[in-house]
Amino acid sequence: MGEDLIEQLRAIVGAGAVLTAPEDMAPFLHEPRDLFHGTARAIVRPGSTQEVAAVMRLAQECGVAIVPQGGNTGLVGGQTPASARAVILSLQRLDKIREVDGLTDTMTLDAGVTLLRAQEAAAAADRLFPLSLASEGSCTIGGNIATNAGGTAVLAYGNTRDLVLGLEVVLADGRILDGLGKLRKDNTGYDLKSLFIGSEGTLGIVTGAVLKLFPLPRQRVTVFCGLPSPEAAVALLAKIKSEIGTSLTTFEFMGRFGLELVLRHTPGTRDPLAEPHPWYALIELSSQIEGDLDARLEQCLGAAFEDGLVTDAALAASLDQRQDFWKLREALSEVQGREGGSIKHDVSVPIAAIPTLIAEANAAVEALIPGVRPVPFGHLGDGNVHFNFSQPVGADKKAFLDRWDEVNDIVHGIVLKLGGSISAEHGIGRLKRDALPGVKDPVAMDLMRTLKAALDPKNLLNPGVIL
Repeated sequence: MGEDLIEQLRAIVGAGAVLTAPEDMAPFLHEPRDLFHGTARAIVRPGSTQEVAAVMRLAQECGVAIVPQGGNTGLVGGQTPASARAVILSLQRLDKIREVDGLTDTMTLDAGVTLLRAQEAAAAADRLFPLSLASEGSCTIGGNIATNAGGTAVLAYGNTRDLVLGLEVVLADGRILDGLGKLRKDNTGYDLKSLFIGSEGTLGIVTGAVLKLFPLPRQRVTVFCGLPSPEAAVALLAKIKSEIGTSLTTFEFMGRFGLELVLRHTPGTRDPLAEPHPWYALIELSSQIEGDLDARLEQCLGAAFEDGLVTDAALAASLDQRQDFWKLREALSEVQGREGGSIKHDVSVPIAAIPTLIAEANAAVEALIPGVRPVPFGHLGDGNVHFNFSQPVGADKKAFLDRWDEVNDIVHGIVLKLGGSISAEHGIGRLKRDALPGVKDPVAMDLMRTLKAALDPKNLLNPGVIL
């Protein structure tokens, strides 16, 4: 059956698009954090929606599990096979931008197009596709949709779910759901596309999408602020939202230790402010019309200085300086690995509860592991905290990482008490699968299992992910 399956796959997609040599398969079998390592029969790389459908029909006939994979940038193991009998279906060859329609403000494209290419295609048409992630050069639109990716612009534009108008999806039985409509209003029954957004490839394989575009900003103002406390950060966010409104695009935050990690391990970075501060905010405003955003922000910050919410600030005076500010934020995820083991959380709570989360989780984890170094940072504007902990200086990395579940239990317990979620933007995957039933409404879990059974009765699409 094994060799026969490989030959049938080659007949569908071409001999060169089926990888079986260990050295060719290796890059597809582990994820960025190196927490999950998989094995598979083969990597199949179809070049069209019709080829994806034919692969799924073959998988149904042979009872073969299929693990869809985009750019392999996911952080919860959802793209890594758990069984050596599985086949990874890579969508990277589905990379066509089918249409950019400036009149309807939509873009239709294949699932394998990288996020960066989608952004560039929109910009070439004088439009903005606002989804923005640190991995945008390699993550794909299909992966963004499958995980309902968030990023740095959710405050203004929403998650990926809010940016999708239509989807083309290959179902488990090989049928193709053609839902590539551009309509903003289509009230004709169930919103089927939403079933597949955030489903992590467990209900169907997204092969194409219609995305919303927006007018390209004509003005952008970026400021890096020093703050005395998380409470001040929350108050500053409320003040800017109240006084400046919808022009606020981004409000990111980090602590001093996080900034020190970036400065220590990222060449070409420097502290934007003259003195160290306990906390920092990276704030960005944008507008589709020329105006006085910089003056309005300076006025707002001036009042914030008087109120003690801001202790220092640097306004980006050039595109290079703006990029320097953003480098400090975007490098933060990667540099933590330079300090040894890092136990990570992607959680969300109501914005007002963020200071409480930070204070209680820091105290509880520091009591469990003396000397642990907290690294909370993320998207304060939408309540999403990447609450990570770096190992104590000189500690054994493996012994520290072996306490992952203990630390998770502490942080997740506080998050739930505050009315939050254990997964804000990374998804469930394999990493949080076992924790999900303990935090999700039982009726919701039952409905999810019912949907899975209806759409994938043989459990061949990404088995073991989410459920």
